[in-house]
Amino acid sequence: MILQHMSPTSRQFELKIQSDPAQLAAVRKAVETYAAAMGFDEKAVGDIGLCANEILANIIRHAYNGDTHRPIHINAQAEHGRLSIMIRDWGNGVDPMARPQPPYDPLTPGGVGLLCLRELMDEVTFTPQHDGMLTTMVKRKKG
Repeated sequence: MILQHMSPTSRQFELKIQSDPAQLAAVRKAVETYAAAMGFDEKAVGDIGLCANEILANIIRHAYNGDTHRPIHINAQAEHGRLSIMIRDWGNGVDPMARPQPPYDPLTPGGVGLLCLRELMDEVTFTPQHDGMLTTMVKRKKG
């Protein structure tokens, strides 16, 4: 079940979901719709959606070990040409950037989520919480 709060003129957006992979497509679509409504171009909208999808998939896979009934909260705000998306989980609290990253191997599935975040977003931070993780990604409008 996706709970969503956004009005057409709102600069803020909120989703509360369960950690079910079946929800990823709907969440990605909602995030992309919000980014487009905030004036981001088509490429940026796609980048934002892909990165949100990767973060959520990694939370489900790594922080929640595949459990499909754990909470994930997504909050976004846009102002002054800057979109910030905060994704909160209550998983294991492991900062993926603090772990050694194996070299990318195109013949091995997976392993591109963090690479996408670094390349496609302007900022990404992982802030451990006492009971999980807060991931923040930022995209700025070009031009």
